[in-house]
Amino acid sequence: MKQRRVSSGLMLLIAAFFFQHSASQDAADGSPRLVRITDSVFRTVHRPGATNSVVIVTDEGLAVIDGTCRGEGNPEWLKAELGRLYDVPVKYVILSHDHEDHICGLQVFDDTAVTVSHASAREHIVREGRNTSIPDVVFEEQMEIHLGGKTLFLYHFGHTHSNNLIQIHLPEEGVLIAPDIVWGERAVALPDFRDAHVENLIETLGVLARLDNVDIVIPGHAGPTTQQGFLDFRDYVVALRDRVLNEMVQGASIEQIIERVTMDDFADYLNMATWRRTNIISMWDNMYRWREPNYDDSPGNYQSLYPIGYPIGEFGLPE
Repeated sequence: MKQRRVSSGLMLLIAAFFFQHSASQDAADGSPRLVRITDSVFRTVHRPGATNSVVIVTDEGLAVIDGTCRGEGNPEWLKAELGRLYDVPVKYVILSHDHEDHICGLQVFDDTAVTVSHASAREHIVREGRNTSIPDVVFEEQMEIHLGGKTLFLYHFGHTHSNNLIQIHLPEEGVLIAPDIVWGERAVALPDFRDAHVENLIETLGVLARLDNVDIVIPGHAGPTTQQGFLDFRDYVVALRDRVLNEMVQGASIEQIIERVTMDDFADYLNMATWRRTNIISMWDNMYRWREPNYDDSPGNYQSLYPIGYPIGEFGLPE
């Protein structure tokens, strides 16, 4: 295990909750601003629920992680604000994954910055024509960025929320930046699993909850949280997976599963009422693609294996 920092984890936690509270207050009027998380780490606060941009400040330059075009706190505003506050340029732009709501507009920093992402994120960005900076540097599993005496560790734990989501760790300041794999402030039912690998997501949530030198977790949305957020989300994903899968094994239709899987014991999770139906449908789809059910294999009968309208050829076989 790595040696712990001399600075008090308790003090960092107090700071995290202080900034979380102040950020919630600041966001109410929608005006964008930068909120200090630690000595060198800031996040943007503007429209409630919008994607966080995180800025790491050093004497040699800045690193910007993610950006959003939703609201006034977009990368154009951020570039102007950073130019007003600091006399050093943005040296690195780090894209947490390819989903456009997290990386929109970051090409405004192309005049000074090197853009970094996972290799698969670059492929998706180019293919989909995302409105963002095309990565200059990509990596597969882990990468280190050294800037102004600070080290940023970039991790890819495999296919989780997407196949190219990364986390950014500053162990010397006890900060982990973990977009879209945890939510700030309280336990949450994160939006659907269309792009997810559920089993590895569950495994990675446990890994992140045990990662050394983490006192403050900055999520993709809302204010700072702690590693407990990973465990809260894991509890929800495991319960949802198991309940949906059990209904599927019993032969329930998707309509029956939506009715029966109420998730009432997670009713206090943020956004549960909004996302329960979508979570169930996308979890059903994920499980459907990863399991082989029993089926009636009598000649010409494939409907029990293909229950959602796959085309059947003239000889009773899927085309």
